[in-house]
Formats: sequence, C-alpha cells, structure tokens
Amino acid sequence: MRLAILSDTHGLLRPEVTEHLRTADAILHGGDINRQSIVDELRQYAPLYIVRGNNDKDWAEAIPHDLTVTLGGVTFFMVHNRKEVPADLAGVDAVVFGHSHKYVQEEKDGVLWLNPGSCGPRRFHQEITMMTAEAEDGKIRVEKVIIPHGTA
Repeated sequence: MRLAILSDTHGLLRPEVTEHLRTADAILHGGDINRQSIVDELRQYAPLYIVRGNNDKDWAEAIPHDLTVTLGGVTFFMVHNRKEVPADLAGVDAVVFGHSHKYVQEEKDGVLWLNPGSCGPRRFHQEITMMTAEAEDGKIRVEKVIIPHGTA
C-alpha cells in the first residue's frame, strides 16, 4: 500500500505535492490544513486520514484531534503536536505528527516517529518536505520527499 504522508499545508497544496498524491492508496495528514477546500481536494486523490492542528479553528471541529488507523498491517497514531502523544503506545507501529515544520524519521523503543515536515508555505528557511511510504504485511518503508521551491 502506497502512502502519502504530509502535514502543515497551511492552505497551500503545491502541484509537486499533488503529483505524489495521485499515486497514493491513502493519504495521512498531520494537521494545520487551514481550509476546508484543502481537505476536499485531498479527498479527491485517495482515502484521507487527517487530524486537526492548532491553526485549524472552527471550520475543522469535525476533524479529530487524534486518530489511530491501520494501513497495510501498520498501525499509525496521528496527532498534530508530538507533545500530545500518549505515553502508552501499545499496539502502535508508527506515530505521525507535524507542528514543528521539521522533518523527523526516527525509531524509538520500537515505534517509528514520523514528521513529514511542512509542504505548505515556506517558513524559517526550512526545506519543504513530505513523505511517501510503502506499508505492507506490517512493515513500512519511508522516503523523504524534498519539494523544490521558489520564494513561496
């Protein structure tokens, strides 16, 4: 199962990102979407699993704060802010989060921690990034995707 993992789009869905969404079997979004129109567009590409970020206000009340989903035999726990991940991650294989706009891919105590970074407007001179992943038979392989940018 091919996954597109993104976060912190902040109202901008770049064409370079949508190219990866076209081939995804599912999309995981770690929050800070900023507009319903982005959610609607994401849903056109593949099944969408999404959590609410700190910048997702009244319009996003129906979007969950956190979510647990199993795809390709891999169980993901999703929340926008890493500080809000529960201490007990029993049964979780990977944590997907956002908020910091900084790419993270690290294993800790048998759990894979994934922050795809931000693929929305560029901030703080950081890279514009997302992730693609293959999840199959309970195993996951993740790849960093760096999105080229001009000034935006």
